[in-house]
Amino acid sequence: MNFVNEEERIAMVVSFNSIIANLVLSLAKLAAGFMAHSAAMISDGVHSASDVFSTFIVMAGVKLSNKASDSQHQYGHERMECVAAILLAVMLALVAVGIGYSGYEKIFATDPEDLIVPGQLALWAAILSIVVKEAMFWYTKNAAEKINSGALMADAWHHRSDALSSIGSFVGILGARMGYPVLDPVASIIICLMILYAAYEVFKDAMDKMVDHSCDDETCKQLEALIERVPGVEHMDALHTRMFGSRIYVDTEISVKDNLSLLEAHCIAEMVHTAIEANFPLVKHCMVHVNPLSEKIHDACPMLPPELRPKSK
Repeated sequence: MNFVNEEERIAMVVSFNSIIANLVLSLAKLAAGFMAHSAAMISDGVHSASDVFSTFIVMAGVKLSNKASDSQHQYGHERMECVAAILLAVMLALVAVGIGYSGYEKIFATDPEDLIVPGQLALWAAILSIVVKEAMFWYTKNAAEKINSGALMADAWHHRSDALSSIGSFVGILGARMGYPVLDPVASIIICLMILYAAYEVFKDAMDKMVDHSCDDETCKQLEALIERVPGVEHMDALHTRMFGSRIYVDTEISVKDNLSLLEAHCIAEMVHTAIEANFPLVKHCMVHVNPLSEKIHDACPMLPPELRPKSK
């Protein structure tokens, strides 16, 4: 398989490993849930199975986001990762609702005497799931941070929500085996709420990147400090940043001395441009506007010719 870059290769390798692990784990949990008569473990197994489909969405999103710019998408395709993350959030929410409804039915629509006490096998399956899913969370999270992938980070939190749901399963199954069988379906309700919260976090992060949310304050401060250190920059007048998928666009205005030639002012702007893109790998493009340091210069600027002025209605 050909990869556009190292980031795509890392995302695909991590995703493939996640698919294999989730397939094995979901089958093991479903088998344990049915054999041990545990609603919580069956719900947990369904959640793990949904991870397989979500990872395919991540792979598609990463692949599409790495496509080169073309005439129809001149700013690239990075936002496809956001689309993938939103789809993941929706999938998480649907899985959560299904699990929650199943638990609700068992609590309120089933005779308490008909509730079955789960077998010990379900407890061991829950412990195995907690360990494996937490390990997968850190494995995927580290890769997502390394390549700054929103879709891969969403998948990491999908793993964490599965680990949390397995903790809920363990508590519910243990409580049921201690004489409170209703705790098994109650655990399904708790799992539902945990997954819904994870879906909300994934959705919120993706939407922030879709609507040109600015960079965090620390990144903006670092950008400002870097710009003001560039030789020839007398003052930084403005700085605007926006997230475009996992990448950053920067627009800045700088002041330079009034008596510089156009070539000299352009060289300073070019140094700012180069410094930003060299020190901030996530910056995809930087636009630098040059202002004269003295405000009096504006008084000498020519008026806009009449033919270029907007026509009054």
